Amino acid sequence: MKEKISQVIVVEGRDDTANLKRYFDVETYETRGSAINDQDIERIQRLHELHGVIVFTDPDFNGERIRRMIMMALPTVQHAFLKRDEAIPKSKTKGRSLGIEHASYEDLKTALTQVTEQFENENEFDISRSDLIRLGFLAGADSRKRREYLGEQLRIGYSNGKQLLKRLELFGVTLAEVEEVMTKYSVQGSQK
Repeated sequence: MKEKISQVIVVEGRDDTANLKRYFDVETYETRGSAINDQDIERIQRLHELHGVIVFTDPDFNGERIRRMIMMALPTVQHAFLKRDEAIPKSKTKGRSLGIEHASYEDLKTALTQVTEQFENENEFDISRSDLIRLGFLAGADSRKRREYLGEQLRIGYSNGKQLLKRLELFGVTLAEVEEVMTKYSVQGSQK
């Protein structure tokens, strides 16, 4: 028997839906690509009011664009993230695109059990731009790799240097959490 997911999951297309339904008893809303409009936002808002919504878009430019548009309009929806390597096609005949449709059951289950919400209390956010510089996320030789690692470990997705501070704030990530994750990065980096 398939595991029931009570929230509606927002995905990009029918292949994403098919992969989720292969493993879970779930309803989805398909944005049909990156052309999300006001009508889509209204529908997602209605679904969120009735059932709750999890935004689960591909870990690529268009997926992040859709996620940002929904986050701006509906800040209380939940988010699930796949790591980029979890969304790569397993077969060479499936192309090179990243997508939910390529993820395994284990990766989908992990992403859906680690759902995150935006953080609403701005007074408790304790990370500054200088912290990001000190931790090597901005203007460093490996700053992109550090941001990718952080996004994967926290399951908040990749952010460029300009977006990182806002993304951390939106999800209520603390400086202590960032420092703990990056301690593991330093250990892994020295082993390579």
